[in-house]
Amino acid sequence: MKAQTKSPPLVSLDLPAKRDRSRTRWKRIRKNWDLYACLSPGLIYFFIFSYIPMFGLLIAFKDYNIFRGVFDSPWNNFAYFKEMVQLPDFYKIVRNTLMLNVLGLVIGFPAPIILAIMLNEVGSKYFKRISQSLLYLPHFMSWVLMGGMIYALLSPKFGIVNLVLQWIGLEPIYFMASNSWWVSVFIGSGIWAGVGWGTIIYLAAMTTLDPHLYEAASIDGAGRWKKIVNITIPGIMPTIVILLILNIGHMVSIGFEQPYALMNPLVMDVADVLSTYIYELGIRQGGFGLTTAIGMVQSIVNLMLIIGANYAANKMGREGIW
Repeated sequence: MKAQTKSPPLVSLDLPAKRDRSRTRWKRIRKNWDLYACLSPGLIYFFIFSYIPMFGLLIAFKDYNIFRGVFDSPWNNFAYFKEMVQLPDFYKIVRNTLMLNVLGLVIGFPAPIILAIMLNEVGSKYFKRISQSLLYLPHFMSWVLMGGMIYALLSPKFGIVNLVLQWIGLEPIYFMASNSWWVSVFIGSGIWAGVGWGTIIYLAAMTTLDPHLYEAASIDGAGRWKKIVNITIPGIMPTIVILLILNIGHMVSIGFEQPYALMNPLVMDVADVLSTYIYELGIRQGGFGLTTAIGMVQSIVNLMLIIGANYAANKMGREGIW
């Protein structure tokens, strides 16, 4: 009987390739160490203020006690998520949040695109610089100051808008006390505050367009409108798609400062949104676990929306975020 010989152990053929890839990666990092050093402050910021606080999401699944801490508090069997959908005002504030965000997206999203195209067509450099500076200014103002200015401008007795209406023979309008008018003021003030800053991105995208395309279009007899439709808008379309996807990804969340600065008891039916409700319930009433659950659901829905919007953009032949 022949003795059985042991076969030699199998050696993974992928190990050399993995080592080569690892060496190449470290060589690339050492070669571009200065670029990674410039990137490190941003990574450190997000790691400290975004990723480390994620362990606080445990509060949504526990009967949180501030004295016992997060880890020693008992599990609550998803009680906060069940309580969330049973809140009396929950569906109202979700409706208000979606309504304001959808209106802001439909009306406000095209505004910086239109403004950027108009500024791009301006021939005078001095007029363009002055107008850009004036349009960017509201972005750097706090909503406390902006809210005070809006209330002063729209005051039914002393506001300049109602004084003009009375001067032409119309009745004064209580803008901040009417639900429909308050929504219009909210959308308009959001456009006023953000439209100038939004044009920076689109103007930067327009600088990458080849000027020879405009020269060739002029030779062919194309006017300004045809140049805008056939050159400018298609040229900045990738930027438009990416920003649209990012805006859709915030559809169920809304900033706290603007609604809180503009709201008043007379318009709470349309002004109370998720951010103000979380502030009232979580900060002022101490409902940390419940508001953490609401915020977690917001983040999950936003993630699903941004994935869906990116998938739709790819299906339509556009380049999305990934």
